[in-house]
Amino acid sequence: MQEIKKIATGSPWEDIVGYSRAIKIGNTIEVSGTTAPGANEYEQTVAIIESVKKVLNDLGADLDNIIRTRIYCTDITKWEEIGKAHGEYFGKIKPVTTMVEVAKLIDPNILVEIEFSAIVPQQ
Repeated sequence: MQEIKKIATGSPWEDIVGYSRAIKIGNTIEVSGTTAPGANEYEQTVAIIESVKKVLNDLGADLDNIIRTRIYCTDITKWEEIGKAHGEYFGKIKPVTTMVEVAKLIDPNILVEIEFSAIVPQQ
């Protein structure tokens, strides 16, 4: 049986809702929907990716291992701001991605939420 490693960030939501920030099973990593503060969609997207980069590093991975992102935003007309930030990090990596508009996220100040999937090469 493969070892399961769970990462928590200490957010109160993790215990209230009952989830892990990230889980690594074998060489697969799944990162929960991640949000971050910022004045606009671009800043929030950058902060989210920077936050996830730290989580991946804790699990022995980095952004190059990302194979999928799922982006949820509250205003799809801001897709270019979100896409610009995403492209600055993933322009050469080119994971598969989805961007969809949702009615709202957990906090009205949160404009973007992103989930990540990664595969770390077998050693």
